[in-house]
Amino acid sequence: MSARYLRFWGVRGSYAAPHITHLGVGGNTSCVELRADGHVLIFDGGTGIIPLGEQLITEPTMPNLLVAFTHYHWDHICGLPFFQPAFSPKWNIKFFGPGDSPTEIEQRLSNQMKAPYFPVEIETWAATIDYVAPHSGSITHGPFQMTYHNVHHPGVTYGYRVEVGGRSIVYMSDNEIDFLKSSIAKRTDEFSDDERQIIAKMAQEERRAELDAVRNADILIHDSQYSPADYARKRGWGHSCYVDTVNFAIEAKVKVLYLYHHDPTYNDDQVAAIHRECESLIRQRGSSLLCYVAREGTTVPL
Repeated sequence: MSARYLRFWGVRGSYAAPHITHLGVGGNTSCVELRADGHVLIFDGGTGIIPLGEQLITEPTMPNLLVAFTHYHWDHICGLPFFQPAFSPKWNIKFFGPGDSPTEIEQRLSNQMKAPYFPVEIETWAATIDYVAPHSGSITHGPFQMTYHNVHHPGVTYGYRVEVGGRSIVYMSDNEIDFLKSSIAKRTDEFSDDERQIIAKMAQEERRAELDAVRNADILIHDSQYSPADYARKRGWGHSCYVDTVNFAIEAKVKVLYLYHHDPTYNDDQVAAIHRECESLIRQRGSSLLCYVAREGTTVPL
């Protein structure tokens, strides 16, 4: 395996889906590992972090470890109580995520491990744990230079951009593209001409900011949870229709897109059909974007 790589350990959204019809894509919830030069950067602690932890503790050397959370919905933290390195004194682990202070980050992670929800609290962790304070939008972890920004999802939720070895990787697991634009379109008749101009400018500025966060990325891992029909019923829930995700990646001039945060009700055949439709849309747009399905176990050399 390459010394620098990205690996998918959990690719589902909302809840784990360990069904036989889903195993080609995978049933664990969000968790992605990036490794470079003896440093490990993990995005999110869904159920995918459990097998990742089992792998890490078998390794002869203890790499430097940072876990960055996009937010604290259960599908992104529910694997943390079973993350074996946290229970080993050999490990040094840093945690980061939305929060105004290290204490707030610790509280948000520890709440799910308190009675009556879980029998073992974080006080039983034997690793050296550090909760990383906010750093004005950027964090350095070994060779990883990471920035973060707010995205469209209920509650404060981050998207991350990582620069390492001349490559740029963007991780946006939960993000509803064009939420503001579609909301305005549904209520445009309620506004005056002056209000429409102001709102249109707001939408343009937000779109520009979203594109700037991912522009020219080598790899974009992005929420593509819904079909157009499902998105029409669940608009505002904080997840994207795959059509919007593909168009967004093309507009941002991304090189490679990984469809991510798959709906737990979609089986392997449905996800494959979504992938075919995405590739068809890319051809129609005349784009050179490469598009893949994020699958558990897929390793991408960096």
